[in-house]
Amino acid sequence: MGVLLTVGLAARVPMTAMGMSLTLHVVETLELGYTAAGAVTAASTIGMAAGSPLAGRFVDRYGLRPVLLVTTVAQAAFWSCAWALPYPVLIVAAAVAGLLALPVFGVIRQCLAAMVPLEQRRTAFSFDSMFVEVSYMTGPALAVFGITAFGSGATMAAIAIGTTGAGVGLLLLNPPTRSAAELEEREVKVPRRVWVTPRLVALLGTAAAATFVLTATELAVVGTMDDSGHTGWIGLAVGIWCLYSLMGGFLYGMLSRGFSPLVLIGLMGLLTVPVALVSGGWWWLVLALLPAGLLCAPALTSTVETLTRWVPAGARGEAMGLHGTALMIGGAASAPVAGKVIDLYGAPWAFAVAGLMGVAMVLVALPFWRRGTKPAPGVADVVKVPEESAAI
Repeated sequence: MGVLLTVGLAARVPMTAMGMSLTLHVVETLELGYTAAGAVTAASTIGMAAGSPLAGRFVDRYGLRPVLLVTTVAQAAFWSCAWALPYPVLIVAAAVAGLLALPVFGVIRQCLAAMVPLEQRRTAFSFDSMFVEVSYMTGPALAVFGITAFGSGATMAAIAIGTTGAGVGLLLLNPPTRSAAELEEREVKVPRRVWVTPRLVALLGTAAAATFVLTATELAVVGTMDDSGHTGWIGLAVGIWCLYSLMGGFLYGMLSRGFSPLVLIGLMGLLTVPVALVSGGWWWLVLALLPAGLLCAPALTSTVETLTRWVPAGARGEAMGLHGTALMIGGAASAPVAGKVIDLYGAPWAFAVAGLMGVAMVLVALPFWRRGTKPAPGVADVVKVPEESAAI
């Protein structure tokens, strides 16, 4: 498991640098402004949102290596020449590259579910969430440094090398996507309508709610500190906030039992609302983020753990892809909402809106949470709600 998590971290760092690299390339190198940059990153995000469940489905059907081979070649081709593409071509190529993105996030979680016993998945997914946090702390910062110091060409070449190396590393490692026990069982094809239930959609909605709260909180932090003249400390403040999440993920992984995503995400939303009332120095803002920050990694971990319990092994890859899409949708929807609130009412109000929207989405999911369906042959976990995940 340690090798897989390490390879996953190495693979995620260049992937988390992609969005910032595209943005700065369009703004700084092509000199086309942030609207044009937003169009490119939006095209890439839409491609990834569509491609994530498709990649997972192909992994379920054809195995891991064919998918890794195709996506690794696609990423190497795009990032090795993206710096030289005219803007109209760059938009189309970014969308295609997003569609064929290396499915690192979903694959690592799918393989962890196969390699780790059910009772240890919480710990494994908690460590995975911590590694994801580290990659998001590292990747965008490296992208900014690379383009500022060396330019778009060198930075995008480094991303090409990083993603290619990650793909080759996963190809050589070839981690299992199903456990030995799952491989020995008689394979039963489970129709999508059996496991894609209202309850699963509610789970994906809560995952989207988590990234909605997190993205809006980040924008609110930036806006609040910028308005108060503490712009130079934004990086440190966001870094400390990420450290809270790392601490929370570590502590959550050590617990003997977990909590429902509804509880964790609802609490994270509720604890984000009062941050809007904080005034004074920027350090008070950072301190106020502690309670909700500790719940970031545990909230995301609980959605992944619950998903692996509810979905049959033969559809786990596609389900992980849908989970990734839900996370992207939550973040993408949050940015314009939080930005509008900041423009109209001020940055502190974005904390309140973020938290209340998270709570509202959890309340919408609540009626569907305990609804089950009749299990398909050979699929015991599709509708059986584990005690620790069902507790509200």
